[in-house]
Parts: sequence; C-alpha cells; structure tokens
Amino acid sequence: MSDSAPATSSHDLPVPPALAEFMLDGWAPVEAPVRVHPEVASWAAKRRARLTGMFPGEHLVVPAGAPPVRSNDQYFRFRPGSDYTWLTGDGDRGGVLVLDPSGDATLYSDEPPRPGTAPYWTDRAAGIVWNGPRADLAALGEALQLRCRSLAELPGALDAAGRARLLRTVDAGVDALVPRTDPIADTDLVVALADLRLIKDEWEVGQLQHAVDVTVRGFEDVVRAIPEALAGGGERWLEGSFSRRARTDGEEVGYQPIVASGARAAILHWNRNTGPVRPGELLLLDAGVEVGSRYTADITRVLPVDGRFSPLQRDVYELVRRANDAAIGQLRPGAMFRDYHWAAMAVFAAGLVDLGLLRCSVDEALDPERQLYRRWTLCGSGHMLGLDVHDCGRATSARYVEGELQAGMVLTVEPGLYFQPNDELVPVELRGLGMRIEEDLLITEDGSRNLSAALPRTADDIEGWMSALAG
Repeated sequence: MSDSAPATSSHDLPVPPALAEFMLDGWAPVEAPVRVHPEVASWAAKRRARLTGMFPGEHLVVPAGAPPVRSNDQYFRFRPGSDYTWLTGDGDRGGVLVLDPSGDATLYSDEPPRPGTAPYWTDRAAGIVWNGPRADLAALGEALQLRCRSLAELPGALDAAGRARLLRTVDAGVDALVPRTDPIADTDLVVALADLRLIKDEWEVGQLQHAVDVTVRGFEDVVRAIPEALAGGGERWLEGSFSRRARTDGEEVGYQPIVASGARAAILHWNRNTGPVRPGELLLLDAGVEVGSRYTADITRVLPVDGRFSPLQRDVYELVRRANDAAIGQLRPGAMFRDYHWAAMAVFAAGLVDLGLLRCSVDEALDPERQLYRRWTLCGSGHMLGLDVHDCGRATSARYVEGELQAGMVLTVEPGLYFQPNDELVPVELRGLGMRIEEDLLITEDGSRNLSAALPRTADDIEGWMSALAG
C-alpha cells in the first residue's frame, strides 16, 4: 500500500487529503515484546540442522500460512503452521523460513508499519492502529536467533535460489513463487518433517507436560461448573468453563472440545456441545489446552454428573479402565505401535463376551477375519501428540503406525466403548453409554511415563476427586 494513497474498505469513510497529512505527524515510537519462549531458539536450530542434513545442497522453503477466513472479511485467530513453528520457535508471528544449501536460515516476515506512515493507521490487515503493536524484524531475529528479512524480499530470494523444495499448500502466495518442478520432492519434505517430529526433544516434553498440567486445571473447572450445567447451562456452560482456563493459563484450546452428556457420549466426534446436562447422566469430556508454544494436551475423562456412578455405569467404566491399563502396559521402546491397541482390544473382547453381547469365544471374537467386537469400539486406541493433536500424520507408515515405539515419542492411549442409543443388539440399559479414558504418555528409555497421571483413573478415585472439588 502506498503511503501517499491510503486504500479504504468498501464501508470505510473517505479520507480527505488534510486528514491523511494530519495523521502523519505526532506519533511516538511503538515497542512491542516478542512472544517467544526464551529457550526455544537453540532447540529450533538443532531441528533445522537435522532437516537440512536430510536434503544436502538444496533450498528448503517452509511457510507459516495465513489465518483462514471465518466469514466474509473476518478471520480466525492466526496460528502458524506446526512445521514452521517447530523449525523456528515462532508460534505467534508467522512468515516464511528459507534454508539454503549451506544450512543457513533466513526468516522472511512482514515489517510492521511505522508511526508516521499511512499504513500505520489505514491498513486493516497490518496496521498497528487496527491490530496492535508488533515487534520489528530486528527484535524478532534477536529472539529467534535467526536472520530476518522483509517479506517483500522473498520473491527475489526465491527467484535467485532457483529449484527448491517447498512445503506446499500452506500458503498459496508462496506456492505461486516456487514452480512445481518435482511434486515428489515436495512430498518428501512433508514426510521428512513428520518423521523428524515423531521424537520429541527435552524442551518439547516440558511443553507437553505444561499443556497437560493446565488441562488438568481445566478439568477441575468443569467439575466445579457441573451444578450450573445441571441448572440449565448444559454442555455449552461446561465448554465455556474449560475454554476460559485454556485462554487464561494457556493460549487456547488445542482442538474443538467434546463435551458430551448422556447419549451424545456415544457420538464419536460430537463437538457441537449444545445439549443439556441431566441428573443421572455421564459426561464425556475430551479436551486439551494448547499453550503459548503451541503444544497441546489431549485428555478424556468420563464423569458422573451426580458425582456417583450407577452400578452398571461403574462396571462399564472399569472395563474401559482395565483396557486402558492393558494398553499402557505395552508401552516401551521396541514395542510395535499397534501393540497397545491389540492389548486393549483383547480386554474389550473378553468383556463383551462376559456381557453377553458377543455370543462366541474370546478367540473367535478376536479373529482378524471377523473382529465383531469393533461394532462397539470403532476407533483406534491412540495417536501421536505434539504441536498437533493428531501429530505427525504424514509420517511414513514404517516409522509410525507400522513402526516401533522409540524413547521420546508422546502418544495418547484412549480405547473406548460406545453403545449407540438405537443399537437393538444391546440391552436397553446400555444404550447411549459412551466410555473413553484418554491419557498422554511419554515413551521413556525403559517404559513410559503418564504425563496426565494427576487426573484420577479408577471409578472410586473419580468419585472422590469430584466430591473434593465440590467442597
């Protein structure tokens, strides 16, 4: 935008020349802090070195993306792409990271408009008057320990670089600057980043534990808010209670929470959270806080809204808890990723036979050619966790779902049973029950560590915890 001819939106008032001239003077300098964790820069440098070592002699381009449109000219709050954040440590500002063949890194980002220029007060997208102060590139570079250049210089830099691997489809504008000469090369970059991110470094583990700790406080807030939900606030009130904690002690929720009371708990991805909360029901809460570094927790608990499980609810809950225990027991370096899922399924198959829902032997129920138990447990038993709630989804099968667990991986364990309200093959009293317990686990050198162990697991402990929070 030209300083001499400020642009306006369709509903903006015209800007008389005298006003434009008057707005150029009388402004003090504006300073703004850089929202970067003080320890992340050195860790990000090590990650960049690992990535460039996989593509020697090549240019690599990793953009942060742009905020998606919410409606018309309104946008969601900006969150940089996870690969970009992992490589730079920037979870707030955004830009485009370029790694050259020598491994040197340059971050191209927008320089905020200075006081005394027209964009400072006319630019709705970048103007400080509209959006608040942002640190200049010098301060950003110092915080990230990266060379920073103006985004306006990016086209020339990419043109000079020639052929480059690009993390494509993240930013359409950057896509247009890098010719697609070899789609496989771009895909290889995506996969390489996902493979590298499977193993968390020490700093990442600390951030994930922080996210879990804040999430635990959010679960406590939800328990305390149940009386208001029963009084008419419903699932919306409980979602708001958790989200308030996420915004206060973290950055925001890591994903759309599932706040499902009654039969909605059997809807695997219920997240409208618009239903009532009634006495005697169970509440399935699946939620996680994303902290400022952009790492997120992902935890589920089932809570009796009256504070006590009925005998049937307790029996089903404890079956799910035993499956969860069996799954956690399989977590160690060298175990196959799917081992913990099969351990949980063996417990479920036996339990479903005991309940009379499966009229066959446990071995027959577990027959790979039949798997009839899956009618009531359709989901897998977990996934990787990190900057994304479903982290490293583009990793190679050999490293992830068909691979071995390694120390430094962080994953969820979440086997569940779901009895649909219209399922005529189960007794009426089971219909509409949805049960899931989800923990966040770190694979250690000799086993695993439960990052979410601060939350109760057994039915007795759930009841005691809720009673204590109720005062």
